[in-house]
Amino acid sequence: MTWGVRVALLTAAVLLSACATLRDPADGATWTTGRFSLRADATAQQPAQSLSAAFELRGTGDAGELRLNSPLGTQLVAATWVPGQALLLTPQGERRFGNLDELSRQAFGESLPLAALPDWLAARPWPAAAHTPNANGFEQLGWLVVTTRFAEGWVTAQRGTPPAVQLRVKLDRTDP
Repeated sequence: MTWGVRVALLTAAVLLSACATLRDPADGATWTTGRFSLRADATAQQPAQSLSAAFELRGTGDAGELRLNSPLGTQLVAATWVPGQALLLTPQGERRFGNLDELSRQAFGESLPLAALPDWLAARPWPAAAHTPNANGFEQLGWLVVTTRFAEGWVTAQRGTPPAVQLRVKLDRTDP
C-alpha cells in the first residue's frame, strides 16, 4: 500500500470516527479546522508522496478526534483516541491500536507525531515532550515547527531526517 493511500485511509478513518464505539472524552470541545498538505521525500522503497485535504481536529494528545475530508467534502478517514487505545475508521472497516504511534506506523509506514498535533496547531509545544525554542517557533520530537505566520493561520512542521516530511497547515479563522 502506498504512502498516499495510507494517508487517505487514515483521513477517512478519522472522519468516520464519530460513529465509532470509543467514547470521545472531547465531546463539546472546540473543533480546529483547516486545510493541510503533507509531502514526504522519496525513499528506496517508494516514490515521493503528497496529500492535501481538509481536516477537523478536537481534543488533546491524550484524547481526541481527527477527521480528514477530500476537497469536495467527502469524509476520507477518521480517528479517535483515548488513553491506551486509538481507533481508525476507513471505508474498509475499523481497526484498533494501543496508541496513536501504532496507528500512524500502520497507516503511514512510520511513526508521525499525531499526539502533538493539537498543540502544534495552537502554535505551542506539546507538553508531553521536551522542546527547544528558536526564532521561528520550536523544535520537538525531531521536527521543526514554524509558527511565525500563526496570526495569519499558518503552521508548518518539517522533519529533516530521511525521509524528509513537510506538513503545511492553513487554519480556518473565524475572527472578524
